[in-house]
Amino acid sequence: MKQMKCDAVVVGAGPAGSMTAKWAAMGGVDVIMIEKRQEIGSPIRCGEGISKAWLEEVGIEVDPKWIARDIKGAKLVSPSGFTYFVDEKNAGNEVGWVVDRVFFDKALARDAAKAGVKIMLKTAATGLIWKDGQIAGVKAISNGEEIEILADAVIGADGFESQIARWAGIDTSLKANDILTCFQYRLTNIEYDHDYCEFVLGSAAPGGYVWVFPKTEDTANVGLGILTPLIKNSGDPKAYLDKFIAETPGLQNGQPLESVAGAVSVCAPLDSVSMDHLMLVGDAARQIDPITGGGISNSCVAGMFAGKALAKAKETNDYTMNVFQEYEDNWRDRLENKLWRNWMAKEKLVTLDDSILDTLIKSISEVGVEKLSVRNLLAIVKQTHPELVKEFEDLI
Repeated sequence: MKQMKCDAVVVGAGPAGSMTAKWAAMGGVDVIMIEKRQEIGSPIRCGEGISKAWLEEVGIEVDPKWIARDIKGAKLVSPSGFTYFVDEKNAGNEVGWVVDRVFFDKALARDAAKAGVKIMLKTAATGLIWKDGQIAGVKAISNGEEIEILADAVIGADGFESQIARWAGIDTSLKANDILTCFQYRLTNIEYDHDYCEFVLGSAAPGGYVWVFPKTEDTANVGLGILTPLIKNSGDPKAYLDKFIAETPGLQNGQPLESVAGAVSVCAPLDSVSMDHLMLVGDAARQIDPITGGGISNSCVAGMFAGKALAKAKETNDYTMNVFQEYEDNWRDRLENKLWRNWMAKEKLVTLDDSILDTLIKSISEVGVEKLSVRNLLAIVKQTHPELVKEFEDLI
């Protein structure tokens, strides 16, 4: 069997994997990044919206090639149509772009390659290699050939269905109430407000929301996520989306260019995503925003921290939790409180009926916020309907 050796093997070439690999390689780590698909960035399993605020920090240079639409802001829409507009005045760099993930993900992988990362496509991990009770690499099938990649560290950046986590014995299992089942069209021949990303709350998507993310003046990603326990039949997400499109002026004549289905974790932060010789990053580590289901920015920030931890491990020749605890500390300091707050808000949000959601969006639009964030929106809810946030008011 063919064997390869490196300091670290990254499983998965999405944003989390590429960012981890790049920052590790910049720190002198010999990195191999494997991707089971034949093309990085495809198929798309995302609404493709990002903010601008975090890009410079993680070293992503803006490239017009991956910007599909420069967005003025967002619209939060209640079930009856009450609308709260968010723009740069109250969101700043949190307003951003709808990107083309095919080009965006490739750009991140290109940056990793420039830093010295070896990329292997059509290479699927099939198991972990263990030596003397410690993780020592991954087994894989690369273009039909069984191989072993020996490494001091394995990075699981293999997404929602992470096998690396399961093989390592890290419990990333999810309760049904912490999973959104999603369905999305790329819809063309539509008439809509293409300067804003739109989020529609309420019974149009039980336990979740409908999104309309502009791609061009007559084309958008139109999708929804439904909380899994509220799905009665497997075809419900598509049926709900078809109903929403049929009942929404401007979308009714839309035609699909592509469709995609998938699941998104909307859980509280995990107790641990690391162990000796292994770290999980991004979707695999459940570092997804429980309110929005968005994970690109969190994945990239966590990936940067993981890459820096790998560089320190290389420098000290210590790939155990003595060093990897730094990754745990850094990503938690940055993300954990927000993830907990947004998870608790999500838990409350899914219990609200359409009439209460109407009242809340109307209240927010009347009061307004100086700077948009889930925390600030909850602060307004606390002012107007304190009973709805009583369980977690100390986090607001």
